[in-house]
Amino acid sequence: MADRFAHLTRPGRIGSLELKNRMVVAAMGVNLAEEDGRCGERILAYHERQAKGGAGLIVMGATGIALPAGKVQPWQAGISDDSHIPGLRAVADACHHYGAKIAAQIHHGGLVAAQGFNDSPVWLPSLPPQGRNDLGDYLLEEEMMALYNPDAPKQEMHVMTPADIAALAGLYADAAARAQEAGLDGVEIHAGHGYIISEFLSPAMNQRDDEYGGSLQNRARLLLEVIAAVRARVGADFPVWVKMDSQEYRRPNGITLEDAKATARLVERAGVDAIAVSGYHDPDRGATHADSNIPHPVEQMVGNATAIRGSVSVPVFAAGRIEPESADRHIGAGHFDFLSMGRKLLADPDLPRKITLGQREQVRPCIYCYCCASQIYVRKPVKCAVNPETARERERTIVPAENPRHIAVVGGGPGGMEAARRLSLRGHRVTLLEASGRLGGTLQFAAIPYEPNQRLLRWLRQQVKQSAIDVQLNTTATPALLESLGVRDVVVATGARRDMPAIPGGDRDFVFSGDEMRALLAGEDNPELPRKTSALTRALVGAATRTGATASQGLMRLASRAWLPLGRRITIIGGELVGLELAEFLAERGREVTVLEASSRHGKGLFLMRRMRLIGELKEMGVSLVAQASDVHILDGRVAYTNERGQERTVAADHVIVATGATGDSTLADTLIAAGYNVHSIGDCTGVGYIEGAIEDAAELAMAL
Repeated sequence: MADRFAHLTRPGRIGSLELKNRMVVAAMGVNLAEEDGRCGERILAYHERQAKGGAGLIVMGATGIALPAGKVQPWQAGISDDSHIPGLRAVADACHHYGAKIAAQIHHGGLVAAQGFNDSPVWLPSLPPQGRNDLGDYLLEEEMMALYNPDAPKQEMHVMTPADIAALAGLYADAAARAQEAGLDGVEIHAGHGYIISEFLSPAMNQRDDEYGGSLQNRARLLLEVIAAVRARVGADFPVWVKMDSQEYRRPNGITLEDAKATARLVERAGVDAIAVSGYHDPDRGATHADSNIPHPVEQMVGNATAIRGSVSVPVFAAGRIEPESADRHIGAGHFDFLSMGRKLLADPDLPRKITLGQREQVRPCIYCYCCASQIYVRKPVKCAVNPETARERERTIVPAENPRHIAVVGGGPGGMEAARRLSLRGHRVTLLEASGRLGGTLQFAAIPYEPNQRLLRWLRQQVKQSAIDVQLNTTATPALLESLGVRDVVVATGARRDMPAIPGGDRDFVFSGDEMRALLAGEDNPELPRKTSALTRALVGAATRTGATASQGLMRLASRAWLPLGRRITIIGGELVGLELAEFLAERGREVTVLEASSRHGKGLFLMRRMRLIGELKEMGVSLVAQASDVHILDGRVAYTNERGQERTVAADHVIVATGATGDSTLADTLIAAGYNVHSIGDCTGVGYIEGAIEDAAELAMAL
């Protein structure tokens, strides 16, 4: 196992900096500092946990050099004043205790500086080009309220003068000197992601006609002057590197790979010790936001990192949904030198340690749901859907229980499995009761249209199997059974109730409820399926059920590419998370899909960044997304509805899937409370919160019991 990651786990070097392995915590703005930018207990605990997890290098994200100017988050870390040094030193000391090195990413937001954080003018190279911004099309009402303050003063845009540019270079130099004084091990100059330096580098943004605009050499002049100023302050031996965009994906007239290669050669000659390769996108188009620095496509930037590595002699960091196995091969082949990970290390900060110890299968998987990044978009502290300890390290670290006891957990979905796992790790005796024949709950269904969910399902099942939890399948929880077990504390995690809504025509044979579709795709039994599916369908479902859960999900996903027991034209009623993920699954399999949603926005339940990408992809695949659809009724071969203008419309449909009707279900909890048990309800039985809500509820409860 150790040889499996021989390249990833071997030491590395960045200038004078020696690293114990090639695994790097990518710089992420996490909104965990204090309001004035000082590093307090929250951000210290966050980075200390990463160091304890075995990372070779940690890069603190978006550390502001001019706060409050250039600020992009309410609780952004700062390095703009000497008062920030003690907090930075405390973070560095905590990370050094575990053998990790730590650097600050020195940062100025430029045009991206957020509204209402300060009254100073926004610095930018030139006035931005006019264009339509579609981000508002994807925002839910509560997100709009978080992003836009109508009472905030309108910020003035200020095109930078040569004197401003010289002052900015000085701010970067001052910040680097503070990092050095605080005992940090290096600085990363942020020259990407639409912030101030990348605005100069981008031909799409930089419209200057002086020595800082026009040619690539001119557009790179600010960056080169920043590097020179930093080097003059910290000396030749202090590690300094640059994060830069290798490409601006789907942005007209944006940075190209050839631009980036030329810029990389310029910054190498200017004296940087490494280059962190990233990317950007068209910020005015929501669908592109998951194309670049936090990409949905696997290994989106590996080719660019490889090309840049071939153009320079300094080490290169690569990032962007790269699995450790693949990273090890790339490093071994000389394609890049260090693997930067963001989301993966939020999901499991112990990933480097587990890989080093040969425990790859123990790594909690990221499901790429964009919970983490979406939090930052709406100005909240970072969190992780699958790791409830992220940014809550002090409150939710698993510690031994003071009064261990026997606890029953009812329901083997993600909330139930996570609660049972955490309670068992705290030293409680746990019995997990599941009414069906296998663990997973609705996560089994969610794993069919969205494959990363299957990794989480597999990990949770594995963790339960390896634990001391007593799992009883095909078991219905009753007061009598619980009495026989001798438990008084019962965790109810039985999931939501999914009733078929009262839709006229909903009893027709070509209409599937959410439960029926889940049974069909997840290989579960359902009494209605024989009436609504063919013998071939039932045979496949039966085979899938017999081969076991993991095999069935893979079998159904594979088989559905060639054959699916649904007609060509499908209407989905309900455009929240379940409806849209089903729409994607079916459209990828050649179906003509229409999604009818009663509210004004599709995608509730999806985190903002994933919602933007998924809705954009659905539109590109030809899926018809209808909002404000009311008075829906199902007729022979078609669905009728009233649109937002009060007009009755119809859409042809061979099959209809009703993806609404999920509500909390307190039936079992109420019964057990009446029987005198101490009942603790979590997850969707208290109201639909999906994976993130179930996992968070489980963590909170496990600490309370």
